[in-house]
Amino acid sequence: MQTKDSDQSNPDAPNQEAEDQVNQEQQDQTQNKQEQQDPEQAGQEPHNSEQEAPSQQSQQAAPQLQNASEPEQPADEHPVEDSQSAEAASVESDNSPVAEQQPAADQKEEPAPEPETAQEPATELDQQQKSVAESEGMLATTAQPVTDEESGEGQPDSESTESDAPTTPEAPAKQPAPKVQFSSFDLAEPLAKAISDLGFEYCTPIQAQSLRYTLVGYDVTGKAQTGTGKTAAFLITLINDMLKNPITEQRYAGEPRALVLAPTRELVIQIANDATDLCKHSDLRVVTLVGGEDYQKQLRAVDKRPVDIVVATPGRLIDFLQNEHLYLGLVELLVIDEADRMLDMGFIPQVRNIVARTPHKDCRQTLLFSATFTPEILELTSRWAMDPVMIEIEPERVATDTVEQIVYLVTSDDKYKLLYNLIGLQGSEKVIVFSNRRDQVRKLADNLHRNGVSCGLLSGEIAQKKRVKTLEDFREGKLKVLVATDVAGRGLHIDDVTHVINYTLPEEAEDYVHRIGRTGRAGATGTSISFACEEDSFLLPNIESKLGQKLPCVHPDSRLLTDPPAFTRESKFKDESKPAGRGGRGGKPSGGGGGRPRPRR
Repeated sequence: MQTKDSDQSNPDAPNQEAEDQVNQEQQDQTQNKQEQQDPEQAGQEPHNSEQEAPSQQSQQAAPQLQNASEPEQPADEHPVEDSQSAEAASVESDNSPVAEQQPAADQKEEPAPEPETAQEPATELDQQQKSVAESEGMLATTAQPVTDEESGEGQPDSESTESDAPTTPEAPAKQPAPKVQFSSFDLAEPLAKAISDLGFEYCTPIQAQSLRYTLVGYDVTGKAQTGTGKTAAFLITLINDMLKNPITEQRYAGEPRALVLAPTRELVIQIANDATDLCKHSDLRVVTLVGGEDYQKQLRAVDKRPVDIVVATPGRLIDFLQNEHLYLGLVELLVIDEADRMLDMGFIPQVRNIVARTPHKDCRQTLLFSATFTPEILELTSRWAMDPVMIEIEPERVATDTVEQIVYLVTSDDKYKLLYNLIGLQGSEKVIVFSNRRDQVRKLADNLHRNGVSCGLLSGEIAQKKRVKTLEDFREGKLKVLVATDVAGRGLHIDDVTHVINYTLPEEAEDYVHRIGRTGRAGATGTSISFACEEDSFLLPNIESKLGQKLPCVHPDSRLLTDPPAFTRESKFKDESKPAGRGGRGGKPSGGGGGRPRPRR
């Protein structure tokens, strides 16, 4: 029996056609035997022409140089390259012209009478092709002659990839936490009715997670931003506890059952208003103690009748304690709100003094809330709270999706032009402008007023009555623009603010988050615009790092940099700062010496 190699060694033999016929008959017999053999065993047969085809691929270069004129040589190039059936080899050997070689390969698919015979050798060749490709380290590329691989081994690979694909998103696909209704908690009836009257049905995340512990007496330390509903979370706890545990014995004036401390006057007033709304169907009494208002008036409110909840700033509360007009020895519930801001503003020594006058931590319930968990805050928590439950509520978004943020790259000289023109654009209906210093906000507010813009000023130098009136006018739409510092503006809950403009970038990235949180509230959309000039643009990277995203920085259109008109009004906002006087923090209130000491029990 002569193999294909022997044919190639005698290209001029006279009985070429007879030998080809014998060779074809022997190949047909070999095919019938190989149908029942394992492809690996078939690959070991020394006289199998199908075996010789792939093995000859590695020896292909030498025969091509020696037998370039032979008609049989192209027949050896196609079995491995196309992964065809064994019948192709016999058909190709019958065609001597090179030009007729490719048509013979095309005709091989039609004469295959038995699908099993045509399909099985193709599988064997595929296996041999793989082994050759693996030995050459090219399986990924050589296994891609798309004819037979797509119907054979390529398809299972794609199917396995597709079957694995859905398993990957299943794990990270987080289902939203089920909403918790206030009605699911065992709340006192007057409190539940007040919550219903306010239109509240479902808890926010901080409320749902904290109330389950605080309503049964646990101390809680919560990490939550402003606007997350933490105020209602601790107020519901205080009010529910006092309604379910009324005091039946005689009570005295100036002995609150609950104390809430907050860093700013605006926040204290806001908390007190919320507490009053929640107490509307009960006889619980709320008193507010803040600096900048008449001390005697606040003292009369304390002495009028027993007080249940005192909401105060640390400074004014210290005034009442030093004059023995308030006694904290019977406090059952203590709340410290925005502890991180207290720390930043230097109030912690005063807060330590206040907490020391309350019962020991194992005799009261302590709730502490902070926007961050710094080591200092954690140390205060361990000192003031009894085995607190730590609750950390990340904001639903550091920068809300409902707030569009943009940064205008502008020079210092053009900032006021840009501010004036932005305020005049359609859609700028309720705008808060933030700046870092009191003198800056005063000058901005005065210039806007003199340019005919209805605006108000909110800073620490403004008297309390004017601040309250300014906030009311802004809420009611009487003022279009509110110019504020960070301290005065922190914690403001004002609906429908359309724009927040950072006239100067805040030095702390956390303040940026608080600023833009004044807009886009309660599902509404808003816009945050920041000015970055040569003096403060270096603060942008820290802000972007806090947000976890890049802010779009653009140059303003030339139309936004046109000069504002000449002033048409007189100056309105002047420096009202003055030393702390009567009733101010750090000074003795006038007429404040006659308070009767409270009985110690």
